[in-house]
Amino acid sequence: MDSKSIQLLVEKQKEFFSTGETLSIKHRIQKLKQMKNCIKNHEADIAEALKKDLGKSEFESYMCEIGQVLSELSFMIKNIKKFAKEKRVRTPLSQFAAKSYEKPVPFGTVLVMSPWNYPFLLTLDPLVDAIAAGNTAIVKPSAYSPATSEIIKKIIGECFSENYVAVVLGGRNENASLLDQKFDLVFFTGSQNVGKEVLRHAAETLTPVILELGGKSPCIVDSTAKIGLAAKRIVFGKFLNCGQTCVAPDYILCQSSVKDKLVKEIIKQTKAQFGQNPLQNLNYGKIINQKHFDRICGLISNQNIVLGGGFDKISQKIEPTVLDSVDWGDKVMQ
Repeated sequence: MDSKSIQLLVEKQKEFFSTGETLSIKHRIQKLKQMKNCIKNHEADIAEALKKDLGKSEFESYMCEIGQVLSELSFMIKNIKKFAKEKRVRTPLSQFAAKSYEKPVPFGTVLVMSPWNYPFLLTLDPLVDAIAAGNTAIVKPSAYSPATSEIIKKIIGECFSENYVAVVLGGRNENASLLDQKFDLVFFTGSQNVGKEVLRHAAETLTPVILELGGKSPCIVDSTAKIGLAAKRIVFGKFLNCGQTCVAPDYILCQSSVKDKLVKEIIKQTKAQFGQNPLQNLNYGKIINQKHFDRICGLISNQNIVLGGGFDKISQKIEPTVLDSVDWGDKVMQ
């Protein structure tokens, strides 16, 4: 989609919002219910798309993405009346005889920019909340997960007109064109570098922004921990979605007296959860694309590998890998 088309789309959504049609609580609930039914009808298609993009099993797709979106829809349908209700608040003495209240109102036309690692969940979850709050929305899913982006576009097309909710597909050019528009709120999930660019554009028009960015998340394990249980949870949290999770445990700070035991338990739990040959495990996913596959392989080479390290370039799979004696100067810690 070119810049002119994106500009016209934003203008149409602003015009539609100004009609007040999205303000009706009954209308919002109706659209959320329609969206929920549509997702249920396309559940198999969504799982198939996630399999193509990330190699996710049907179980993982439901647990981490589809099921969570359905849960968010149920929650909003149940609570939207309470969230949108006016609330009486204290009136200052200087305004004696007046009545004061808080009234939640929508922002207007919002932009949702989502990443590739949980492409269905992190696109639809914020969209559900935007619709529940009475906004119109433009959704820009990641170009790195094209199969999921297509099913998202299909679902939204079945539930909404473009002047209410629209999907813009594409890459950097479309991202840049969208950020050049004046939205009433921008919701971005992704990397810190792109997050800075989003914030820079939004600052020019004082547009409020919500950023959910990746980082390095440590686990701290000391001698008081239940080592077996700690290892089980660390392995599950780290290797879910092949480690492609923004809040996945990234590195472990461990008390030296329990380090050897912890390493043994992590190896044990990894084999228990993913098998002796994870690359042959049909329920174990893949890295999103060749670029990131090569990047990760470069991070683990020439390191002290205590588990894993194997990979399959054709399927873009990398074994669950544990490195020891890592310091702050290593590439993997950058």
